Amino acid sequence: MGLTIGVDIGGTKVLGGVVDSAGDVLVQTRRDTPAQDPGETADRIIEVIRELSAGQQVEAVGIGAAGWVDETRSIVQFAPNLAWRNEPLRDKIQQAVGLPTVVENDGNVAAWAEFRFGAAHDADDSMVLYTVGTGIGGGIILGGRLIRGAHGVAGELGHTMMVPDGHPCGCGRHGCLEQYTSGNALVRFARADARTRPEAAERLLQLAGGDPDAIKGPAVTEAARLGDPVATGAFEQVGHWLGVAFADIVQTLDPQVIVVGGGVIDAGDLLLKPARASYEEQLAQRGRLPVAEVRPALMGNLAGVVGAADLARM
Repeated sequence: MGLTIGVDIGGTKVLGGVVDSAGDVLVQTRRDTPAQDPGETADRIIEVIRELSAGQQVEAVGIGAAGWVDETRSIVQFAPNLAWRNEPLRDKIQQAVGLPTVVENDGNVAAWAEFRFGAAHDADDSMVLYTVGTGIGGGIILGGRLIRGAHGVAGELGHTMMVPDGHPCGCGRHGCLEQYTSGNALVRFARADARTRPEAAERLLQLAGGDPDAIKGPAVTEAARLGDPVATGAFEQVGHWLGVAFADIVQTLDPQVIVVGGGVIDAGDLLLKPARASYEEQLAQRGRLPVAEVRPALMGNLAGVVGAADLARM
């Protein structure tokens, strides 16, 4: 198959691109997401597809949706940041644009992009992606195939339990990984420590105007780069729990590569160094047995577009 369109839909944007078989984005366009109106959201997706397909020999469409997609890759069962509830998105789009269409979870399409063209392109069998952003997403590739599960909702790595009876999570459970390794967790750790140790958070509090409650993620990263003890400590806490998660997934699936993506990865070694240290410590008992290498993601903001477009070829 030749050219396909990939569309990445989040709570704020609809980003689309025409992608070739090598994973190169030839042209792209973007719209804002009317997140509270499913009909308008579908209209924006259709606008993007029609704009991109004008004058192009496009053969199929892949859509990456920030929500739970059913096993038929057609219905968005639930989306936490969009008003989709059992939304028959594939059929709506397919009928409107006249092109074969598949719908997939946004974490899955990003994982597929990293496996095919990005940080794990040299892995011939398996990888696991953790996307560390506001929350935690992910995707699993085993045997060269995307693992979707019996009902299409496998790979919710952010909602595995880390701390019994721990911090409450938006999913309804307590102690989920997302509550200890996400961007929100980073800010929570930094704010709490800045309140109790303001003398150690001098740079961080300067960036926040002196108010611990005004601390945001970018300020934590900036302060950590300046050596602020509270900010670096927040990254160490997030990295510790991320390393524990890596060890658990290795014991369960034994992938070739673990890839870390999402907005927090922009902090680089501030996050990856403590995560790798924790990972190695957790697996010390395995001795000389091989374990997955941890790598930063390479596809950036286009991972969803490229992964969705490539899955449309399958």
